[in-house]
Amino acid sequence: MAVDLARILANVAPLVEGMLLLDTVRFVTPGGPPVFNPDTGQFEVPEGAITYEGPGAVQSGSLPETASAVVATQPWVTETTSKYKAFTPLAAPIAARDTIVTVVSVHDGGDQALVGRQWRTMDPSQAGTLGVIRVTSLDQIQQTGGEA
Repeated sequence: MAVDLARILANVAPLVEGMLLLDTVRFVTPGGPPVFNPDTGQFEVPEGAITYEGPGAVQSGSLPETASAVVATQPWVTETTSKYKAFTPLAAPIAARDTIVTVVSVHDGGDQALVGRQWRTMDPSQAGTLGVIRVTSLDQIQQTGGEA
């Protein structure tokens, strides 16, 4: 008896989505190059078009990394690379590199500190023939003093 893998995956996908994709995430394309904001002292990327807003999840992937700088007088860069993953349904579009991902809301009992936090996609979303959810690699956009 042959196993119909496509049918099994089609039946598993809604189950996985219902168990994991409990929060609301938003994917926004960059609206242009970063612009310096003199009020915050930060470069900010203007918002572009929303490409996805709906069920999703964001999870940390590994410990942050600090890279050494090439300038002899500055041994470390000020930002770390914080590896995270975003999970969305397969019906969600594949995110382009540098898309901004924001947690819009979290489920009851979820970590409220995630609301409003942002990440930048490191690569286009992963796609494969045997997937049940879409996975996108993220790097956290570093927050300043009073932000979540």
